[in-house]
Amino acid sequence: MQLLLTSGGVTNDSIRDALIDLLGKPISACRALCIPTAQWGHPMLGPASVRRFVAGEAPWHTMTSLGWASLGVLELTALPSIGEERWVPWVREADVLLVDGGDATYLCHWMRQSGLSEVMSSLPDTVWAGMSAGSMVMTPRIGDDFVSWPSAPNDRTLGVVDFSIFPHLDHELMPQNTIAEAEKWAAGIAGPAYAIDDQTAIKVYDGTVEVISEGHWQAFPG
Repeated sequence: MQLLLTSGGVTNDSIRDALIDLLGKPISACRALCIPTAQWGHPMLGPASVRRFVAGEAPWHTMTSLGWASLGVLELTALPSIGEERWVPWVREADVLLVDGGDATYLCHWMRQSGLSEVMSSLPDTVWAGMSAGSMVMTPRIGDDFVSWPSAPNDRTLGVVDFSIFPHLDHELMPQNTIAEAEKWAAGIAGPAYAIDDQTAIKVYDGTVEVISEGHWQAFPG
């Protein structure tokens, strides 16, 4: 898969251009599936915020309201009960998966339980556009401070990329997400990492990692 790992979604023209470059065609020509699953694992999220993400309502509008040719919902918790013969074709037909935030360990669990994590390797041209936890799930670890799901065995996630992500840097509604806190978090991750704000994304394609930003970010070499 090609990856666009964001903190706050497609929030500016630079991130939008990076998304279009990965897609290889206009957004208006692309079929999208949105995945709200991570929200169910976070105590501050639930039915209302899931609806806003799917419907493209603020502040969850930065992924699903971009003007896709078609937009569907893929709820990972339902997939084990309906069988791969139904849902795998839906995923293969999509140009992009729009993956919402919430709890990355919960999302990781259901990606494995559903089988999506295994199918991903057979989708080299599909774009994974993550927001917050939807991006963090691709990393090796998220750090204990970002684990909200009580049943999470640890802070480890899929490890598709070799770096970790501290999202929402200096967000006005998250006063704890300072660069000083990010430095402490990075010291505990024991690996390369990035702290990114909501105007920043990390583009991963053909083994290349590129930071796309109209805001601010910091790399930690690990």
